[in-house]
Formats: sequence, structure tokens, C-alpha cells
Amino acid sequence: MSTPNSYPSPSDSASPGSSPPGSSPPGSSPPGSDADRAARTALTWLAEPGNRTVWSMVQSYGAPETLDRLMRGACPEAALQASVLARMADFDPERLADANLRRAEQLGARIVVPADEEWPSRVDALSVLELDQPGRLGRDVRPPLCVWVRGAWPLGQALERSVAVVGARAATGYGKQVTGDIAYGLAEHGWTVVSGGAFGIDAAAHRATLAAGGLTVAVLACGVDRPYPAGNAAMFDRIAETGLLISEWPPDAEPLKHRFLIRNRVIAAATVGTVVVEAAARSGAIQTMNRVLALRRPAMVVPGPVTSAMSVGCHELLRAHPETTLVTGLPHVLETVGRMGEYYTDAPRGPEHRRDALDEESALVLEAVPAKGTATSEELAARAGLALRTVLRRLSLLELAGLVERRDDGFALARPDPRTDPRPDPSAREATR
Repeated sequence: MSTPNSYPSPSDSASPGSSPPGSSPPGSSPPGSDADRAARTALTWLAEPGNRTVWSMVQSYGAPETLDRLMRGACPEAALQASVLARMADFDPERLADANLRRAEQLGARIVVPADEEWPSRVDALSVLELDQPGRLGRDVRPPLCVWVRGAWPLGQALERSVAVVGARAATGYGKQVTGDIAYGLAEHGWTVVSGGAFGIDAAAHRATLAAGGLTVAVLACGVDRPYPAGNAAMFDRIAETGLLISEWPPDAEPLKHRFLIRNRVIAAATVGTVVVEAAARSGAIQTMNRVLALRRPAMVVPGPVTSAMSVGCHELLRAHPETTLVTGLPHVLETVGRMGEYYTDAPRGPEHRRDALDEESALVLEAVPAKGTATSEELAARAGLALRTVLRRLSLLELAGLVERRDDGFALARPDPRTDPRPDPSAREATR
């Protein structure tokens, strides 16, 4: 029995008789062919990326046959067919695809499809992603049909060992500093840093990676020839020279508001894990993290001041999703995304003192020695609640350790050596209590 949002043909997931991803249905153009590429770019224009019905049709019939069916009106979803017909009223999608491919060639950009060796296979996890969210953005989250790429690095290789760092556009100084430290460190350890190219946290992540001489990838919500925002144009040029600009939309595509939310699923799926540094209560970064969580990828959250509106979303993620990981810097991020045992972070500790290595009885005797003046061994035994013989043995050990000294009228705390411990010993002991 089909549900209200399901379609008997084609099925949303590959059935036993359907073609697996990357294969070619009988009689269709082979994957990766010119016809396949042209059809995929036309389909991306006819329907926004991630469309569940279009993706399912491509899996069953291939891209050229799916394009032909949509143009003939043979679509199993009435709303999609109406949208396709509306877009076809003024444009020929096949001519548009040809023009886009020529434009990309002029830009030095390329189109990457699932049949290509450099296809980032991690994004294929979107084929089974299900979100408990209403509306199209919660339903149409399928893998890209194609990706436009500007930059020399092979796309799959660049994303193989990558971490996304995302967050608020209206970032605070705190957020930018934390982002810079994390991104710079990831680059130094050979990780690709992925973000969305926006102002604030995104830009801080990209710039820190560039400063470290690392590889960064900007996932855009518009054509690779018109990166947005324009205020980051110089940064985008540097990314194109040393890293990658990528987009599901063809050249000249505008950065429409809903496209930023659509592209977030690619950031979530293409990377090993995602770090959100700052996010307001309603934020695109929160939407990205919801997809990271649904994909069961490492979801890392940097806490902030409880008084900061830019950290409200981060704190709510930590409260509502126990599977998130609280991270406070690079060591935590590396430990989360690295292979088991690749990175290890020691638990934070305060300053070490010579007293830390004492056994329980020696610590009791030392604690009984007065901060000022002296005490006899009998007095120390009474204060420590230990046998006199035990106290005498421990006093000998404490003398050897340089923590107490014997005087004519008893025992006292050793005078500190200013060369090794400039602090008065009684104050130091009080600080450890």
C-alpha cells in the first residue's frame, strides 16, 4: 500500500528490478556520457536539487529518459509536472544545458556526475535520508544529480578527509577566534575544511584554512561564476585557486534564499563530521546539524556564553540531542573525527604539585603540620588520627621529599626554595584544598 507521499512508479528507493546508482537502464545513454551530463544539468534547472521524484526517476530510467518524460508530461507527481511546464514556457532546457556547459568551459569549471571517478561517494547517503520535518525542504533531500566544480583538486579526493565548520553570519569575536583556531589546526593536520562561504563563521573557517596553507571547499547556493556574498569575492578567488568552489546549480544561477537551505544537506553529507561554532535560535546552521544528526555523522557543538544570542542554538542542540558532542577546541574535534586511537586528548588538569604523588597517610600527616610554627610528632599523630609509629615513618619520607623540616621544637613546613617554588608553601597548600 502506498502512502500519501509515495509514488508507485518509480519507487523512491531502488527496487530489485531497478538499476543501481551509476548503472545504465537498458536502451538509455550510458552514465557519464555527454547526453547524460546534459540531461542532468537540465533536470537540475527544471526542478531544484534534491527533488525526490526526479532523483527516483533518474535511478529507474536514466537522466535522458527522465528529461524526456518530464518534457512530455509523463510525471507521477502533479505539482512537479506543473512546475516543469511553467519553467518550460520560456526556456528550452536542452538548449539551456548546452549553454551552461559552454559557459562552464569558459570559466575553467567542470560538471561532475556520479559516474565520474571524482564523484564524492559520501553524498550518496542522502539516498536513504528521511527527516521528520514538514514541507519540501524536509522531504526533498536526495543526492545531487550533478555538481559544478571550479578548482583543480579532484572533488572526491578533496572531500575524502573533510570536516565542515559552520555557524552564524553575525558571528561574535569569540566565535571567529574559536573557528579560526579549529580550522587552522584541521588544515595543519591535513583535513579539508568545508563551509558555505557566508559572512561570519563560514568566512572565518575558510580564511583560517587559507592562512594555514590548507585545502578548503566552499559549497555555494548559486553558480560557481557568481559566488555570494560579493563582499567575499577576494576570498572566493583564493579558494578557486587553491581549493574548490562547488555548486549543484549551473553557472549564472542566482543565490535565492531557499537554495541555501537546500545546499546544507550536501555540506552535511559530504564531510566526515560537522562543527557548529555559533548559531542563533533560528539558524541555517541548525538545519545543517539536523541533517548531520539524521545521517548519524559526528555532530560537534561549541558552547558559548549563556548570555549570547549567537549561542542559543548551540546550547539547544546540546540539550535536545544527547548524541551531539561538546567540543571546546581542535583536540576535541580531531578526537571525534579521527580513526580510533589516531588522536588522543588528555583530560584537563590543574597545575601539578609535589603533594599530588603522596599516599593517603603521608598526605594526612602533611595536612596536620601547622601553616606557621611547629608541632611535635605526638601532636601530629593526634591531629592526623594515625599511630605515632606511622607518623614517624611518614615524617621521614616527607623530609626526604623536601616538604617538611625537623626543628629543635618539632616539625614545620619546609621553607620554599625561591629557585623552584617562589610561592610561600602555606599559601600553596591552601590553594590545593
